Amino acid sequence: MPSEERKIKMYPLDFEEFMIYMDEGLLYEYICECYEKKQPLEQSMHMKAMHLFKEYMLVGGMPQAVLAFAKNGRDFAAADVEKRDILELYRDDIKKAAKKYNSRVSAIFENIPAYLSTHEKKIVLRDIEEGATFDRYDEPLFWLDDSMICNLCYKCNDPNVGFALNKNESAVKCYMGDTGLLVSLAFSENEIAGQQLYKQIMDGKLSLNEGMIYENLISQMIAARGSKLYFYTHYSEDKHRNDIEIDFLLSNESKTNFRVFPIEVKSSKNYTVTSLGRFKEMFGKKIATQYIIHPKGFVIEGDVVKIPPYMFDVAFK
Repeated sequence: MPSEERKIKMYPLDFEEFMIYMDEGLLYEYICECYEKKQPLEQSMHMKAMHLFKEYMLVGGMPQAVLAFAKNGRDFAAADVEKRDILELYRDDIKKAAKKYNSRVSAIFENIPAYLSTHEKKIVLRDIEEGATFDRYDEPLFWLDDSMICNLCYKCNDPNVGFALNKNESAVKCYMGDTGLLVSLAFSENEIAGQQLYKQIMDGKLSLNEGMIYENLISQMIAARGSKLYFYTHYSEDKHRNDIEIDFLLSNESKTNFRVFPIEVKSSKNYTVTSLGRFKEMFGKKIATQYIIHPKGFVIEGDVVKIPPYMFDVAFK
């Protein structure tokens, strides 16, 4: 009976669920405690938490992949088999459910790693089809978003008065709904096995676009809390380039006292905060707290809160 139905959205496991399944519940409680006290974890615990977070980043949150990883002695290859099966199911779904425009859906889907590897990470339609326009791709994009295979992130032209009201539908990033699946989509099975790719990434011995993977995982965490994804850029006519690039925008969702939380994601320990500074100059009255997600410990510097990625879920619960 329709009146007795309730639809719910099921997301991949979040980091808390991953840690609990990996029998690291006490460490997660310690992470929560440290965040509440606004202090970093003890260094050895920080290293352990970052190691677990990197495992989560590579395995992802699809239950079959997590189960295979845990039951086979933290075997990334076993998880990868499950992830590739899921990717094939996605491809089958695209062929069946998007018959009118499956070639366009498929082209976007297969090119997600390529888009996210670029500096701006936005979808570039001319790479798919000469003369393509976004009005021809709105249905394929909606299908990918609605199916929860992907999470779409739109540019907000003016964060002053709300994000949805100022959404730029011709400037969009397409993140994978699960970051572990992104890793498997980005590399062929032979490439992962032949180069022992997962081990090299865990050991920090592979030159990899970690920024793409970190950013995708933060997008996944934001989507799982039920929030739409938005980003902001500002083009400088003088410099002929973007002089502000904010990866994600969250808000307090208030209609009477609207406030913005700009978030930048940094995969490297060395970085600048120029964009946040410029963003504050433009929208200072609307900014609540500025955040940087980085691989170092928790620290507050001036009006910027810097947190390690394993604290993100705690900070934005």
